[in-house]
Formats: sequence, structure tokens, C-alpha cells
Amino acid sequence: MLTIKQILEDKEAVIRGLEKKHFAGAREAIDKVLEYDNQRKQAQAKLDSLLAEVKNISKTIGALMKQGKKDEAEAAKKQVEQIKQQTVELEARKKEAEDARTQVLYTIPNIPYDLVPEGKSAEDNLIVKTGGHDTPLPENALPHWELAKKYNLIDFDLGVKISGAGFPVYIGQGARLQRALINFFLDEARKAGYVEIMPPTVVNAASGYGTGQLPDKEGQMYHCNLDDLYLIPTAEVPVTNIYRDVIIPEKDLPIKNCAYTQCFRREAGSYGKDVRGLNRLHEFSKIEIVRIDKPEHSEQSHQEMLAHVEGLLQKLELPYRILRLCGGDMSFTAAICYDFEVYSEAQQRWLEVSSVSNFDSYQANRLQCRYRSAETGKPALCHTLNGSALALPRIVAALLEDFQTPEGIRIPKALQPYMGCEMITAE
Repeated sequence: MLTIKQILEDKEAVIRGLEKKHFAGAREAIDKVLEYDNQRKQAQAKLDSLLAEVKNISKTIGALMKQGKKDEAEAAKKQVEQIKQQTVELEARKKEAEDARTQVLYTIPNIPYDLVPEGKSAEDNLIVKTGGHDTPLPENALPHWELAKKYNLIDFDLGVKISGAGFPVYIGQGARLQRALINFFLDEARKAGYVEIMPPTVVNAASGYGTGQLPDKEGQMYHCNLDDLYLIPTAEVPVTNIYRDVIIPEKDLPIKNCAYTQCFRREAGSYGKDVRGLNRLHEFSKIEIVRIDKPEHSEQSHQEMLAHVEGLLQKLELPYRILRLCGGDMSFTAAICYDFEVYSEAQQRWLEVSSVSNFDSYQANRLQCRYRSAETGKPALCHTLNGSALALPRIVAALLEDFQTPEGIRIPKALQPYMGCEMITAE
């Protein structure tokens, strides 16, 4: 969440940033935060004054007793008790103001960097790079859901029977392709210096609030009511929360983690062609890369993460493009975000496969994730970053569609050692 220091240093700049994200009621929300903060300050000032008064009166009690002025000493003791009761009330008032301030801050998104373009929706995103090459398709090329059926790779109907729509069952070579991609992505992350984590796929509410999924995305997360736990929408949540309430030595930064997990998203309101086949699922596999870094190094970390994801798509021989998201299309928590899309030749459309974001200190403030400066010895907020490297469903969709041939589906060279074959054929 935003820090009070950010708001106090340049309130108008913060409001402009929130308006760039098309956050309704930006000024009202910021004014409410400052109102609660003033209430907290007033309560703290009165509290400090009363505690100083208690200290001064307490010093006189002993002297009065020594002088035999017992009645005056007892009166002073009663005065101290009365003041202490006032301090209890002030402590409660201060905490109430702090809690109210925090609850409002939880509803306010991160402010975007100046580099983020203006805009309201995906149509306003800026294409910054394209790469890869078009793949010639045979006549009557099929979309991936037809190819999955033809080669018995994925059974969507069986998934509906077992769980419901959006929960496919991978079979035979389809399951092997999933495992091959998972291992390929993890091996590439390890080569790039990322330490693999195998986290839980359910988290408590504190973890959801820590990375900003709560309260913003509560309706999109699967909630286990009895235990008040949430199925993770991305490994970003458990991996980043490893560093909640932690002060990291500066020498240990940047921290680089990766994780393979299943991810769960309700995707409420999704419909139409965008949800055909693997285009949008409720459960899917994804490899996530996460970095914890110093503020002055986080931009370099972000660029390195972008280069890593681009390298994966190049090795998979897929046509891709990189977009810098506009203010209105960015996530609640991101300060800047780049999306990677691959081109589906058979569907004739771009499919998002990765988002790589820098959250600045927004998540770190929620998490109280800090580092201790080697120079000053004082703790300061870290920057957090994360990205998909990569999400599997649309990568699989693009691989099946773009590499289909009359003989079968060609496997990219980088993936062949993991698949154990050069071609997927009818079994």
C-alpha cells in the first residue's frame, strides 16, 4: 500500500497517479487517509503529554511521602490513576484511527510510474517490441481444442464431468507436454540464478492482503470458508509472503526465487471466444519468478526479468510481442507492467502468456518486507517484482496451433530433450 510519507510529500502527485489508473474517488480516498492520520497524530500528542504529566507527578509522590505529606501523596496517586485511565482511552482512539487509516489504504491502488502510458483499456497499451517469426500452417489448420481432440492430448469434456468447465484433463502426450514445459521453464530459471521454491497452494488472509490480492480480488479467488484459506491465483502470493515481516541484510539482495504451482482463478464473468479451449481456465500450471530488491536496483531487476521471459519465447520459437500496459489496464498493485503475448496462427489472435511487474514499495509496505542498509544500519522498504515465466495454457495452445503439420505437431528443439520426441503424432 502507499506510505503516508508518499502522500504527505506530494499529495497532488499521488492523486494524479491514481487518476491515471482511473481510480474513482482518488481525492476523497486520500483525504480520508489524511483525516484518520491527523486523528492518530492528535491522539498521540495528547497521549505523550499525559504520559509526561504522569512521569512528573510520579516523581513528587516519593518526596511527599518522605516529607510525611501522606494525604497529598495519596491525592497525587489518584491523579495518576485518573490520567492513566485517559491514556487507555487515548490508546484505543489512536488504534482505531490507525486501523481505519489502514483499511482505506488497502482500497487504494499503487500509483503508476511516469513511463506508464495514459489509457483506459487494453486497446491503449503500447507495443514496445515484436519478435519471433510467423509459422506457415497447412491448409485447413485447426485450433488447439480440435488438435487436442485429434491427437488425444486434452479432454475438456472429462474435466467438466470431474470438476466443471475450465478444468481440463491432460492425457498421454498432452500430459508429457505439460511436464516438459514445467521442467524446461524451471531449468531455465535455475540457470538464470533463481532459487526454486515449492510453496503451499493455499494461503491465509494475511498473505492475500500482503501481496494485494485482498481485498481487491476477493471475488476472483476460491475461498475455503471453513478454514478461511484461499487457493492461490499465482505463486507470487506464497513466495513473496516468505519475506513478510522480515528484515533482509542488504548483502543478500537481490533475492531471486522461482516456483511451479497450480493456480486457481474463478474468472467470473468470462465468456465467448476468449474462453474456448485453453484460452481461459479456472486451474492451470504456471512458473513464477519473484525478486526482492533495493529501490535503486529494482529497475535493472525488472529489465533482467523481461529479458528472461523474452529468451524463453525465443527458445520456443514462438512469434511474440511485448506491451507496456497503460494506466487503466494495469493491476491494482503494479507501478509498471509489461505483458508478453504470443500469436496463435490458427485463431488469428494474440494470447497473453506473461505479465512482468515492478510493484515498487507498494507490496513491501503491506508485507513490512525491509532490508537493513549496510551503510546506515537502518531498515528501509524493499521493492518487489514478479513475472510469469511462463503460464502454460496459452503457450500450449500456441505450440499446438503454430507447429501443426500434416504429419503431426512439431516440438521446438529446446523442448525436444524434455519431451523425448521431435513430433507429437496420433497414438
